[in-house]
Amino acid sequence: MENQVNYNTEKKEVKTTETFTGKPTAAFIAASWTALLVGMVSYCIGLWNAEMVLNEKGYYFVILLFGLFSVISVQKAVRDKQEGLAVTDMYYGISWFVTIASIVLLVIGLWNADLLLSEKGFYAMSFLLSLFASIAVQKNTRDVKFLDGN
Repeated sequence: MENQVNYNTEKKEVKTTETFTGKPTAAFIAASWTALLVGMVSYCIGLWNAEMVLNEKGYYFVILLFGLFSVISVQKAVRDKQEGLAVTDMYYGISWFVTIASIVLLVIGLWNADLLLSEKGFYAMSFLLSLFASIAVQKNTRDVKFLDGN
């Protein structure tokens, strides 16, 4: 004898008191900003306390700035395309290229650095946290601005 399962296929309406506006919640906005600040500040504190020559610290700092700018540019280009705004293929391609380049440059720098493995991991994780959080912050900023009609 086979076991049979009956599924109720009727649609049930869920009544809510709120309407979805697409606006990010205050908690998500705060979490995004917190993640960005934690990632950037921890990365910079790590550089400040590192026993590296100044030009090496400068290299890692510029990579952070380069990466933050590039991922914001990618997020903007992707969002513009999604919304039907004109984005040239060259700008879109360059945005992706520089984002990948920033990550590759960090990997190359850390691979060749005379640092403990735990320090290398610290820089990589705080860098990636900063990149992800900057995308979230930019998205939240754009969503709020759009939904507020500005």
